[in-house]
Amino acid sequence: MIRLYIVLLTAGLLACSGGNSEIEQVDALPGGNPAAEGFDQEGSDSLAIAWADAVMQAQGGRQAWNQTRYLGWTFFGRRHLLWDKHTGRVRIEIPADSSVFLINIQQDTGRVMQNGRPLTDPEQLKQAIDRGKQIWVNDSYWLVMPFKLKDSGVTLTYAGSDTLPGGDAAEVLEMRFKEVGYTPQNKYRVYVDPADSLVKAWAYYEKAEMDTPNFMTPWTDYQRHGALLLSGNRGERQLTNIRVEQEVEERVFQEF
Repeated sequence: MIRLYIVLLTAGLLACSGGNSEIEQVDALPGGNPAAEGFDQEGSDSLAIAWADAVMQAQGGRQAWNQTRYLGWTFFGRRHLLWDKHTGRVRIEIPADSSVFLINIQQDTGRVMQNGRPLTDPEQLKQAIDRGKQIWVNDSYWLVMPFKLKDSGVTLTYAGSDTLPGGDAAEVLEMRFKEVGYTPQNKYRVYVDPADSLVKAWAYYEKAEMDTPNFMTPWTDYQRHGALLLSGNRGERQLTNIRVEQEVEERVFQEF
């Protein structure tokens, strides 16, 4: 049903006729997809927002996303992460240097072990907690970016139709950022397959004024995890061990 509304909306915009009623119908669907506080509604356009809502619905819906609590994955074979979405607790393990981060990304608190030894110096610990948060920001974005198209600070615009590397059609959304995160100067282009409303690729631009991306990778191999559809294939690099858990032992977030 969402796809039908968006097709009608697209046709209406191309014909230069009003499309507001179609947007209202998408927003009124059960579950909805309200923007986060701080989303740049004024700077974003209605067609891009409609596609963002369709993506959310295709990957499980806003209610399923909100109710999902524990997400785990391995980032490019380098780091193992477990995230408690409801409390902000994160466990990060880096086998290469025997590091473990037990942090709360909402409170900027936690404990860190580096090279097999717990950090006790307050300044070193503060820096390590910030590093852990940066790791989480990066690694989680590679997994759940499609759920964050209407996040705080995001300006979302429709960049037209294009084709994916394999030749399939795609609708392109552009994400820019207003002084949020660690790299607000970045921009992304997100390629949505109109056949199923799933993100199938993204392009990363280190600076928003750039015309040529630093890289472009696929988003493929979607699998159902809990109530969500999640993709782990990023071309030459992979997100593996993706899982959604209903319960985990408390010690996972407390013990190295």
